[in-house]
Amino acid sequence: MNKKSVDPNQDAGVTRRKFLGATLVTSAALLARGSDAIFGAESSASPNIATNPTWKLGGDLTVNRLGFGAMRITGEGIWGWPPDRGNALKVLKRAVALGVNLIDTADAYGPETSELLIAEALYPYPKGLVIATKGGLTRPGPGDWVPNGRPEHLKQAVDGSLKRLRLEQIDMYQLHRIDPKVPLEESLGAIKEMKDAGKIRHVGLSNVEPEEIERAQKIVPIVSVQNRYNIEDRKSENALAYCEKNGLGFLPWFPIGGTRGLKPENALNTAAKAHGVSVFQVALAWLLERSSVMLPIPGTSSLAHLEENVAAAKLKLTPEEWKAIDALAS
Repeated sequence: MNKKSVDPNQDAGVTRRKFLGATLVTSAALLARGSDAIFGAESSASPNIATNPTWKLGGDLTVNRLGFGAMRITGEGIWGWPPDRGNALKVLKRAVALGVNLIDTADAYGPETSELLIAEALYPYPKGLVIATKGGLTRPGPGDWVPNGRPEHLKQAVDGSLKRLRLEQIDMYQLHRIDPKVPLEESLGAIKEMKDAGKIRHVGLSNVEPEEIERAQKIVPIVSVQNRYNIEDRKSENALAYCEKNGLGFLPWFPIGGTRGLKPENALNTAAKAHGVSVFQVALAWLLERSSVMLPIPGTSSLAHLEENVAAAKLKLTPEEWKAIDALAS
């Protein structure tokens, strides 16, 4: 058994501090510019801008396109309880207060800790809040991420998530990763059974290729795909194109990427300085403008970073800025 599988939804150890280190824009500069700078009030739209601020998951769950990823509210290494539990609860409550109504989590985060914190902070859930969780990766120990797509495990995982989240039905349940030892038809067949039983509303996939999405669609309707995607890493371009063509939501994990491979002065930093915001916000704005099906779910354990993330939804890049940033991957 591969006992050191890397979680496909981890950021390979690149911290926000490291990512922001390349930019000359500081928090002080951001605050000094005020709300106009934060929201990019004077900017014009890019030619590729996705003007819709919301998306309908499965055609019936309306969510604001910038959501929240609840992986980093757990302990170090995505293991155990956070060092400041009260702060984690405040972050979750503040996210909802700021208008976030799509929260993405997984039973592997903690494990179980993220789901428990979400329920502790937000139950009874406000109307319209969509909680998406995942199953199919297990955590034998810190640093260990082992796929388990056996039908019996997935059925138990669904019931476990329902109990921890205090739900009668999970809005969107995603197969965290296809288990190479278990046929996809068997794994998704179990999830379909749980959907047919009313325990799951919609089904999503994570870390998949277009041909795997096609196979999955023949078993159970798929409404979303969650793959790694950012300015520098666009290996999932074909999966994104499939989602656009077929009306599926695309949730990019590790949405900001990293500064590795980028020169100190690049289009991302240039745009950040021009708008008086962080490169993190510019990266999120670029994603939102990249495609109308894009649903970024940046995660953080910091209230300040959360506020910054949400502000990115209002940032508008100029056509020249968008094209220059887009070219960074070429």
